[in-house]
Amino acid sequence: MTTEIHAVPRDPGVSKRTQGSMSVSQRMQAQRFNAFKEALRERALKSTSQRDDIARVFFANNRHISVEELYREVKQVNPRVGYATVYRTVRLLRECGLAAERHFHDGEARFENVEHEHHHDHLICERCGRIVEFANDAIEKLQEHVAQKLGFVITRHKMELYGVCAECRSGRVPRAGSKREPRVYQT
Repeated sequence: MTTEIHAVPRDPGVSKRTQGSMSVSQRMQAQRFNAFKEALRERALKSTSQRDDIARVFFANNRHISVEELYREVKQVNPRVGYATVYRTVRLLRECGLAAERHFHDGEARFENVEHEHHHDHLICERCGRIVEFANDAIEKLQEHVAQKLGFVITRHKMELYGVCAECRSGRVPRAGSKREPRVYQT
């Protein structure tokens, strides 16, 4: 497994002193939040406390989350937020390129942070619903080779592999938070 390190440019909305004490994850969340605020300005939309709370909770989230799950988490931060506001804000995040919509085996729309242009694929446990992101250069090259051989130019793709995770196969109860995968695994 390879860990990728990315330089994080300084966020002009956060002081150098504050940014120095922030983790890389916190700086990325702040940058994404500022990108969201800029997208609101570009669209001449209001920046409301409810939209801000929804965006902050979404950016702090590190899993594929449904609107319903996000709504429940945002309600803990701001009980006045309505479901329709969460739905519209997630749609706006998607339109801004800050969220990607995914549909897995259950058909429910799930959203993930679009942190950078690095493509990844998914392993999904059919029992507990755990989703693991992974990237494999050999698979990507093989897909390009097959497409080229058959006269295609790939413009986009998604790969979802379904199976049963090790915890479910062993009969262990999946650990709390097992649906949260903190990184894209390089295989």
